[in-house]
Amino acid sequence: MELNDYVRLIRRSWGLISLATVLGLALAVAISMLLPRSYSAETRLFVAAQNSGSAVELQQGNTFTQARIKSYAETATTPLVLQPVIDDLGLAQSADELAEHVAATSNANTVLLSVVATDASPVQAAAIAQAVAESLIDTVESLETTSDGSSPVKLAVVTPASAPEQAASPNVRLNLVGGTGAGLLLGLGLALLRQSLDTKVRGEADLRRASSAVILGGISFDTDAQKKPLLTQAPAQSPRAESFRQIRTNLQFAHVSHKSKAVLVTSSLPGEGKSTTATNLAIAIAQGGQSVVLVDADLRRPRVDEYLGLERNAGLTTALIGRADVEDLLQPWGIDELYVLTAGQIPPNPSELLGSDAMKQLIIRLEQKFDAVIIDAPPLLPVTDAAVLAQEVGGVVLVVGSSKVRVPDLQKSLGNLEMVGADLLGVVFNFLPSKGPDAYAYSYYSYDSVAASPTAEKPVMARRSTKNSRSDFDERIFGLRSQEE
Repeated sequence: MELNDYVRLIRRSWGLISLATVLGLALAVAISMLLPRSYSAETRLFVAAQNSGSAVELQQGNTFTQARIKSYAETATTPLVLQPVIDDLGLAQSADELAEHVAATSNANTVLLSVVATDASPVQAAAIAQAVAESLIDTVESLETTSDGSSPVKLAVVTPASAPEQAASPNVRLNLVGGTGAGLLLGLGLALLRQSLDTKVRGEADLRRASSAVILGGISFDTDAQKKPLLTQAPAQSPRAESFRQIRTNLQFAHVSHKSKAVLVTSSLPGEGKSTTATNLAIAIAQGGQSVVLVDADLRRPRVDEYLGLERNAGLTTALIGRADVEDLLQPWGIDELYVLTAGQIPPNPSELLGSDAMKQLIIRLEQKFDAVIIDAPPLLPVTDAAVLAQEVGGVVLVVGSSKVRVPDLQKSLGNLEMVGADLLGVVFNFLPSKGPDAYAYSYYSYDSVAASPTAEKPVMARRSTKNSRSDFDERIFGLRSQEE
């Protein structure tokens, strides 16, 4: 992983990392409050050798003392030293129990001996430390006394024990730092585990795990898009409108070398927004001054007619079975050169109809009549309709819903397109977050006059002439039906 990957990981999982850090801190606070407080008092002893005071004897005595001082430190925790302390202070402990709360250490290359006693009471800790030091002095003197009644070593208290003001444990500051650090490390570990197990495609970094396909653009998630899915229902300078204009421009460059004018729009799974993307892409191309036909080839769950408010009973299937000519089935929409061929009645054999020679000839006719042909096809994985149609068009645009599809599913979809020899023009990301590591934002100018325009709040449904009105369409189509009957 590179540095950018770690930054993206932290930005994606900052909530989890923060929660783990806070929990670690809270646990450290709880432990610090629940642990019993203990106080430590220290007494320091100076160990000196008895001699005549000559330089040689002083050197020999210093060496002797340093060699013996470690033994004195171990002697301080023996019953021989501690039992008198218990008797003098009236402690309800055995020598072994008291030894667990007493420690004696010696500093290297010095003749200083430290005795530390720990107790729940600061006064008691000081009393024990002082008593242990005095008992050690008596014990060492008794042990080191020679036959002539003198001891070559003398211990003296140089730092008497005093009652400590602050508790030695728990170390609240250390616990808080340790708990926070442990929580942070746990959060990072969980974030790494989550990323390794999470196969959802959320942004470009996840897409690159499955493909190196060109990204034509990204559409940020908009809470109003469900109620107002059309491009004409959004302000002209809104991020959503700018997104489709950029996709339109990138698609024109990606499709410039193809002879076929037909572009298939599909997705891996249902719910990724391929129908709204195809519809708005057709609107954006028409707004760019080209003549466009939008074909609803999703003969299982057609949605284009619902978005645009058009007649669906007569459409693509009507033309494919030869009940009407395709030019009579085209419905104009809006003030631009946009025509729509709705799905028609849902047939029992969609794959056979879409793979028929009639469908191939229909696409050729539409390419001759229009500058661009946008075909909304079913998802790739549930059915084979899109794979069948992909062989008859100039290129395919794959819509990827952020957090809607997983990497294995995306890889399988790309494999299906590659298997039929389809030309993938690029990928359009949908439902991208507006903020965060996977956001796909654009720089745009916002004009209050445009944004506040009432015409931007509803789709433009004006017809260019009465010849192409809804009543004329119904008369043409249903007149054909009455003649056949």
